Amino acid sequence: MTENQAWKMNGFLALLLLLVLIAVSIFFFVQGMFFYGSVAIFIMIILSSGMLIVQPNQAKVITFFGRYMGSIRESGIWLTIPFSNNKKVSLRVRNFNSARLKVNDVEGNPIEIAAVIVFKVVDSARALFDVDNYEQFVEIQSETALRHVATKYPYDNFEETGYSLRGNTEEIASELGSELQTRLEGAGVEVIEARLTHLAYATEIASAMLQRQQASAILAARKKIVEGAVGMAQMAIEKLQKEGIVELDDERKVTMINNLMVAIVSEKPAQPVINAGSLY
Repeated sequence: MTENQAWKMNGFLALLLLLVLIAVSIFFFVQGMFFYGSVAIFIMIILSSGMLIVQPNQAKVITFFGRYMGSIRESGIWLTIPFSNNKKVSLRVRNFNSARLKVNDVEGNPIEIAAVIVFKVVDSARALFDVDNYEQFVEIQSETALRHVATKYPYDNFEETGYSLRGNTEEIASELGSELQTRLEGAGVEVIEARLTHLAYATEIASAMLQRQQASAILAARKKIVEGAVGMAQMAIEKLQKEGIVELDDERKVTMINNLMVAIVSEKPAQPVINAGSLY
């Protein structure tokens, strides 16, 4: 089923025609020609049954005895096929907030996830005839797509390789929108935006995963500190030797590096120790 243009006529011209038919029927009745007057009234009733009003950002789907005749998208008053049925379909942009779903990520961790879907109808015929209820169809398919995407990635990527739900929100939102658009293509719906609105570990593992995140953050920080300390110690020794300030043998280099590493890496401020030399 594909949307097409229905036959229509300017509604104001149709109203003028109806007024002319009323005047003609009155004239015939006054002249005693009841048959012609009745015919004029009958034609007026037939034409008036095809009058309809279309609001902005709305479509009227026209069916005639069970057959799809087309859709009218232009706002205003129109005359279309007499004795036809018309159903309205909103073309406005709408959004749908999914419920908080509890799913397992790719590593099997239970998480809570939710998303907002922004969409609009682009094909009124498909939205009305190809699915039973396109609004309910959007809701169900949105939750299905969200579950599918959530199970493909980990909540957080501790190895810093690949995508994660928390660390790559833009990429996840793009993939969710693409998958949802594929699912809703047959319903005549265009997905404008799909974005995560809630993402968290499930209650039963939230505390344990928080400890894991804290431990990973501490290890990452320690790694950076050690790398910086090694570089600083190397620069200090090279500068001392280059400028000839002091001559250091291997033993003193080791001692100096040890002192610098302790001072930089230690969590507490280093306490200075003054070497006053020997009494003898």
